[in-house]
Amino acid sequence: MSGETDLKAILKTLSPNLLGDTYVFCTLPGASYGDYAEAKPIASFQEHEGLTLVVTQQSADALGLGYEGLFRCISLQVHSSLESVGLTAVVAGKLAVYDISANMIAGFFHDHLFVPEAKADLALDLLHNLNQV
Repeated sequence: MSGETDLKAILKTLSPNLLGDTYVFCTLPGASYGDYAEAKPIASFQEHEGLTLVVTQQSADALGLGYEGLFRCISLQVHSSLESVGLTAVVAGKLAVYDISANMIAGFFHDHLFVPEAKADLALDLLHNLNQV
């Protein structure tokens, strides 16, 4: 299952779903992949400056991890190919018109975007209407 590559087909079957938790991005200087596993990150990225973890706000607070900003995750349920072209640009462009930042993370099957918590409902509505592009 390689996923859909046709942008018009992807947009028609985007099926955005707002997840229930509030998420935060934590940076942990000097940490490496696997550190802070008890935080149960849904994503991580090793950068030169340290390990970035995406965790629930509840988990970060329980472990005393610092963060800036609260985000909600919108999962795009369409199975888009990792080689599809244009989805990130269309999604980010649409949200940018409404001053909504979008931090996109691609999984093998689906794309997930993190938007500011205060604008999550508006972002979800806008993404539901992308299938009309």
